[in-house]
Amino acid sequence: MTGAGPLLHLVLFEPEKAGNVGNVARTCSVLGAELHLIRPFGFHLHDREFRRAVMDYMQGVTLHEHASWSAFQAALPGTARVFAFSTHAEELHTRAGFRRGDYLLFGPESRGLPEWLRGALPALRLPQPGGGRSLNLAVAAGIAAFEAGRQIEGW
Repeated sequence: MTGAGPLLHLVLFEPEKAGNVGNVARTCSVLGAELHLIRPFGFHLHDREFRRAVMDYMQGVTLHEHASWSAFQAALPGTARVFAFSTHAEELHTRAGFRRGDYLLFGPESRGLPEWLRGALPALRLPQPGGGRSLNLAVAAGIAAFEAGRQIEGW
């Protein structure tokens, strides 16, 4: 890994499923990304399902908990770039031009990011040529994070 600071920040807005959050934490661990969770959650961080999904990977993850969207915004450095991921976005994630330290934001599993949030940020989508409503949250976050890492690190 080159450069200073974390490669990325993966941000989950009001996540509902402990297993998905655990899997995103594992992705953060192997990439050197930081994990941000914006309340409310649909589970407790001490749930058995969360512990099972995250296994021993949490030791390598910097976790930030935010009480609300406004608390998350207040914690952002002034130069932060936040990208909202949504099936409603026009721009493909491969065209984003990611940089070290970018924030990749994903919505709750059952409803995705609210329109007011998507409209306030640059929005990206993952291609879904086969159709379907959406990818699983942990899968989508992994695809986006590894593409961002490829762009930043040149893998």
